[in-house]
Amino acid sequence: MMKSPKHRNQRVADQIQRDLAELIPREIRDPQMGLVTLQSVELTSDMAHAKIYFSVLGSEPTIVSGILKEKSGYLHSLLFKRLHIHTVPTLHFIHDESVEKGLHMSLLIDEALKTTALPDKQIEE
Repeated sequence: MMKSPKHRNQRVADQIQRDLAELIPREIRDPQMGLVTLQSVELTSDMAHAKIYFSVLGSEPTIVSGILKEKSGYLHSLLFKRLHIHTVPTLHFIHDESVEKGLHMSLLIDEALKTTALPDKQIEE
């Protein structure tokens, strides 16, 4: 049974995510980095480019994005040594705002529930 190219593409993306999750904190020693979490990796169908979506705690996303962009060539060379594939994709780091947006929405919902819950409690008293 032959595995589909799409399946192989996803396996490579998953491996890149695992490897980068290990390499970034170990190899990029910059005090401005904060805690970087890789959310997902998307590969183009020809595996020439990889979009790496990340979130960050304890630092500004624009600063971290700049550092990752600056170090992408170095990370690419480290991946080349680890991955046993013909072409290692060019890395493109993109800040994933969904975590922050989700947290913000959760806070808004909590705040809305507090303001709507107050009248009910006053009626009971």
